Amino acid sequence: MDGQHRQALQIGTKVRVVKKEDQRIGTLTEGVVKKILTNSSSHPHGIKVMMENGVVGRVKEILP
Repeated sequence: MDGQHRQALQIGTKVRVVKKEDQRIGTLTEGVVKKILTNSSSHPHGIKVMMENGVVGRVKEILP
């Protein structure tokens, strides 16, 4: 599942995000959502979140 819609995310959801500095190379970082930073219901590049390890990025994949 992709991370373009805010309703698909909750605190504690396991996701893969792309950090701002990794956008060109596309490296994904895995973690658990601590805070949802995007206020709108959707975003074409993915909802921005902060993970429990402090990494901020846009959600590319929601893991089961």
